[in-house]
Amino acid sequence: MTVKKKIPVEFEFPIRSSPKILYGFLSTADGLEEWFADKVTIKDGNYIFHWDGEDRKAKIVAKKDNAMIKFNWLGEDQDTYLEFNIVTDELTNDVSLMITDFCIESEKKETQQLWSSQIHDLMHIIGS
Repeated sequence: MTVKKKIPVEFEFPIRSSPKILYGFLSTADGLEEWFADKVTIKDGNYIFHWDGEDRKAKIVAKKDNAMIKFNWLGEDQDTYLEFNIVTDELTNDVSLMITDFCIESEKKETQQLWSSQIHDLMHIIGS
């Protein structure tokens, strides 16, 4: 059986929110539960994401308050990760959320649709 290599995919979503508020939804268990997973728990420094009976564990490998957070999925290739970057335009102060995720090439469109749906939920919660 051949394991298909995952490729990085990047998405950008404009969000009407302050970086501080947005960061809370990306970096805390309570915030992530609001829009990303059914339930999120933290145990021994690892985030455990629960979806429809499936659990995935991740570890924070990089973060900068109100700017970015990067998770490595435990048990997966070290080169695959989930990263959220909050970017503020210096001239307009518009805020965008940049997401880097990984998927196999044939699932790129489905991954885009999933993130669009998730971010729609996030914006609804934030009031954006």
